[in-house]
Amino acid sequence: MSAPSSSQHDLDLSLYQINDSVGYLMSRVKSLMTNMITQRTQTELGITGTQATMLFMLAVGKCSTAAELAREYGIDASAITRLLDRVEKRGLLQRVRSSEDRRVVRLELTDEGRELTKRMPAIFRSVLDQVLDGFTPEEVGFLKSMLRRILVNSGECPGTSGTLS
Repeated sequence: MSAPSSSQHDLDLSLYQINDSVGYLMSRVKSLMTNMITQRTQTELGITGTQATMLFMLAVGKCSTAAELAREYGIDASAITRLLDRVEKRGLLQRVRSSEDRRVVRLELTDEGRELTKRMPAIFRSVLDQVLDGFTPEEVGFLKSMLRRILVNSGECPGTSGTLS
């Protein structure tokens, strides 16, 4: 089979509407929601949206180590370590070496960190309410179902992110 000609390739590109691409739209929505959450968390909590969601994952028991956070966020361990260093410096969490296995370092929220995380669900809910304004409960349920299917189709476990539901 021969490769498409240059003019055929150009035609294919001209027909492709990126604004209608599911991937592009999902990326835009994620970026928009991340920015909205960050604006709120920086204003109300003094931390970034990523720091907030990371602390929230610890608070709800979704993750308890840096390695688990790195897997959840799909970023390397050094990036998580830098995030944790900043949050620890703020006094919101502490690293505690496991008494059963000294190689394991657990992440625990401080009292201040726990108090801060109690305010996060209202921020997350407010952002969701804004972006889902006008959706019926059935439409929201259908959207969540489709997103879970995408996760399953991509090899991810369903329900991998407990932050925004």
